Amino acid sequence: MGRFARTAIARVSGGSVALSRLWPGRTDRLIIAPHDLRTADATRAAEIYAGRFVFAGKIVTCHGRSIFDLEPPSEDWEVALLGFGWLRHLRAADTAITRANARALIDDWISHPAHSRAIARRADVLSRRVISLLSQAPLVLSDTDGKFYRRYLRGLSREIRYLRLAMLDVPDGVPRLQVLIALCYAALCLANQARHIRIASRRLSEELQQQILPDGGHVSRNPGALIELLIDLLPLRQTFAARNIAPPPALLNAIDRMMPMLRFFRHGDGTIALFNGMSGTPSDLLATLLAYDDTHGTPMASMPHSGFQRLDAGAMTVITDAGAPPPPNVSHDAHAGCLSFEMSSVQCRIVINCGMPSTGRDNWRTFARSTAAHSTLTYHDTSSCQFVELTAMKRFLHGSPIVSGPVNVDNFREGVPGGVLLTTSHDGYLARFGLIHRRVLMIAQDGARLDGEDSLAPAPGGRVRGNDTDYALRFHLHPAVKASRLSDAHGVMLVLPNREVWTFETPDDRVDLEDSVFLAGTDGPRRSAQIVIRQDLHQAAAIRWSFIRSTASPSATNARRNARREPELPL
Repeated sequence: MGRFARTAIARVSGGSVALSRLWPGRTDRLIIAPHDLRTADATRAAEIYAGRFVFAGKIVTCHGRSIFDLEPPSEDWEVALLGFGWLRHLRAADTAITRANARALIDDWISHPAHSRAIARRADVLSRRVISLLSQAPLVLSDTDGKFYRRYLRGLSREIRYLRLAMLDVPDGVPRLQVLIALCYAALCLANQARHIRIASRRLSEELQQQILPDGGHVSRNPGALIELLIDLLPLRQTFAARNIAPPPALLNAIDRMMPMLRFFRHGDGTIALFNGMSGTPSDLLATLLAYDDTHGTPMASMPHSGFQRLDAGAMTVITDAGAPPPPNVSHDAHAGCLSFEMSSVQCRIVINCGMPSTGRDNWRTFARSTAAHSTLTYHDTSSCQFVELTAMKRFLHGSPIVSGPVNVDNFREGVPGGVLLTTSHDGYLARFGLIHRRVLMIAQDGARLDGEDSLAPAPGGRVRGNDTDYALRFHLHPAVKASRLSDAHGVMLVLPNREVWTFETPDDRVDLEDSVFLAGTDGPRRSAQIVIRQDLHQAAAIRWSFIRSTASPSATNARRNARREPELPL
């Protein structure tokens, strides 16, 4: 009901010119331009000058028309265009032609009715456009006349007014923080904004305290949220310093907590673990962020508030989702991957989750959020979380939040002779089937072996509901891993890109290799493989399995593979 009231107010306010004029924020000059940490490519400036706009894998050529008149090929493309982040490519070229081109495009936008589009008025797009116009102001205003300068400020003030109105209906989570960050930038960069600096700083501090958990994770439990927020929060801290204004303590504390959390999710190859909506790791942004990390320490082993566990031994890294789903209002991107894990050795990822593509997410969203898209146990082809399915409710709620899922997720780790033991469990299947999933992981001290056991059992005093008792245990493999099932059907040989050989073994169950898909690739979805063990609860309530690194020489390994393997799965 609160969302409905804010939507009604925002629609009335957004359509009223008289009301928008009452919003304060009039300014007469730009004082400072914040630094943009995003990577720029000067070669793309020539494409934009030629009228070719390449965003989200789509190309649109103007042919002399206004780019804002053309029909966008996809929503992702339109979001990139109207966010104006491409201005940084023009600034990287830094020529008179690119500056004139930037002014022409901005002038076209200011006078164009496209700013009334639904996508253009969306909170996340508005906030990105305001930040882009502020940070790239030196490109546009360096050698311009007073007439365009005043026109630019009027257009920027209009965008800021729209952004303040958008706060009435901004979704919870990252979009709300992005709007408040943009409003802080606007107050700091424009003249005569002392009151707005105080208001925006206070509201940003309150939101950071609500959304950034004590261990540094975001309340949505999405690792990608940390990258999106830090890439704007770090320059904001610098902008406060440049104005000789003390940054809010909540801002400084949030940055200090988020940096170790970002390192917590990193594998040996530098990529981020794929949990709760994380897509491909933007390596350029990640490298930039890590350059600001002053600690450079070993990642923590446990993040209790975010609900993640990390096991490090030798060259092996295992990252496990051991937490309950986030609150419904920030669960629009959350996945049903409780107790799933990812595993890497040296700089090679072995076991992964399918992740989420960076573009065209709606096409894959239903599958990517399911439990079957994660390296964990799935009971009766049912996800451990349930999502809003009705189209009308999705439209009303601006997405598909989680409506039910694990409530009690327990995890306990202890050092044992020869390694570390992690015991976890969740009750996501308790309400519907009367079952609790328990997973035990044991990592060897030298990082050469990972043993596990997955079991299903009724709650104490309870019983299994329903007659169908089939379940499946899945381990999704990275596309770079070559997998071959052994002839005894109880194991799989895994060859990594660095020629390291691992063996997956399960002593009591049959192993199958099936097709899977890796959604988080930088070049789009890719075919991959998954190890699947199917079982019936009446026959076996537990599955024991192991990943073991081979110590044999390459020649011996090849001979063993030729002697024992079945026909290799084409990847």
